Amino acid sequence: MQFPSPVSARVLVILSIIIPSFMNVSVADEGFCSAPSNSDSYSNSGHMYWKVTNPTLAPSHLEDLPGFTRSVYKRDHALITPESHVFSPLPEWTNTLGAYLITPAMGSHFVMYLANMQGNSRSGLPPYDVERFVFVVQGTVTLTNVSDVNHELMVDSYAYLPPNSEHSISCDASATLVVFERRYASLKNHITEQIVGSTVKQPLLETPGEVFELRKLLPTSAPYDFNIHIMDFQPGEFLNVKEVHYNQHGLLLLEGQGIYRLGDSWYPIQAGDAIWMAPFVPQWYAALGKTRSRYLLYKDVNRNPL
Repeated sequence: MQFPSPVSARVLVILSIIIPSFMNVSVADEGFCSAPSNSDSYSNSGHMYWKVTNPTLAPSHLEDLPGFTRSVYKRDHALITPESHVFSPLPEWTNTLGAYLITPAMGSHFVMYLANMQGNSRSGLPPYDVERFVFVVQGTVTLTNVSDVNHELMVDSYAYLPPNSEHSISCDASATLVVFERRYASLKNHITEQIVGSTVKQPLLETPGEVFELRKLLPTSAPYDFNIHIMDFQPGEFLNVKEVHYNQHGLLLLEGQGIYRLGDSWYPIQAGDAIWMAPFVPQWYAALGKTRSRYLLYKDVNRNPL
């Protein structure tokens, strides 16, 4: 077998464990079974994105491999996988545990975290001048703004909250959110507004030279200093452009599985995996398996890099 770069014994071990798991197994109540399903990725659970919180290669499947993790942290990228998530109470939130996946300690200018809300839970506010984006991957939450207007956010729904906007997110049962926050890069005479929406209501956009399907969840106008993309790949599809650019990315694979190139490393990834990409790290993705891949991608936009 030929690899694009010399492969350490550690990577060989990872590939020998991960790739057979992706290709030959699926999840049942008792653990792994040998017959993969041809059904939609969420048919067994009744909702989309269920594998974000119930990944094929779950943390419990690695209990017999002490010290093993698929997570990797390098100077210009990181792969954060579910078995290495560390949850603790989120500051200012009630009855909510959070796992920070990306923070400025890595070199990013934003944070990305999972928020596991339990019964009678409520969000806190982000720090001063910090904007927030929330996306629901499991359960239902209620967003309330300063005017006491309520919005029910279900799976695949999202909200953008401008900096210094009073709001709260509450949950009566349980829910999982992926949250992005960053200090707003203001422009004179430009302001952002609260946005509430869902992926399915966003139009497909043209992607010249590419085969994936693209939706953008936020306006592309100047006031907004980042956007969130939803990108869909059918099995066997891949990025044609081997991207190297100034933008940072934070990614959560919502559905499917594939191979992600980051720098000179090639990583098998599955739903539930998160990735940080620093500026100018070479990046490329190919979808594997029998169902589509869908990922959610943070990208900074509309600001001069100087």
